[in-house]
Amino acid sequence: MEIKTRRWKRIEYERLIEAGCFEAGDRVELVGGQLIVAEPQASGHFAAIRAVEEALRAAFGPGWEVRGQGPLALDEESEPEPDVAVVRGSFRDYVAEHPSRPALVVEVSGSSLQMDRDHKGSLYARARLAEYWIVNLRDRVVEVHREPGPDAAAPFGWRYRSIEIFGLAAMLFPLALPGAPVRVSDLLPESHPKP
Repeated sequence: MEIKTRRWKRIEYERLIEAGCFEAGDRVELVGGQLIVAEPQASGHFAAIRAVEEALRAAFGPGWEVRGQGPLALDEESEPEPDVAVVRGSFRDYVAEHPSRPALVVEVSGSSLQMDRDHKGSLYARARLAEYWIVNLRDRVVEVHREPGPDAAAPFGWRYRSIEIFGLAAMLFPLALPGAPVRVSDLLPESHPKP
């Protein structure tokens, strides 16, 4: 039996949201025309998202909005909600519509590492986002993806041509603001036992 799927447009997805088809807290995002259910978050994953938000807010400063798990209007069939995105301006600039051209997108990855490398990486490359970071919780490194280009073998026909891996002692220099270094150790919080 052939399984048929339906591809969704971003405008249709937004209508579903406005009509109340999803409950508050539903972790659904539109990725390449497919509705994807995000995995539940472990405490370490959530702590890492908060660490990334704090580090990027400190590095980028005023004039930049650091969005935690906010939607991006990438193209007509994709409205992903990356763990963190950095966009120009403030949240007030995005009241009427979601941002479409983030300066930096970050996914925090544990069990979703392969999905974030292959599918999300290909999606962000297809949108020609200059820079995409994966905070790899398994190996405690940050993967920096740059130089998007066409690749017919990639899930969305694009892939990042440059991928560098940085350990805890490294400093990262975002393309959008190279004078704002970010310590990898600030993106990967240590685990502490409960008091």
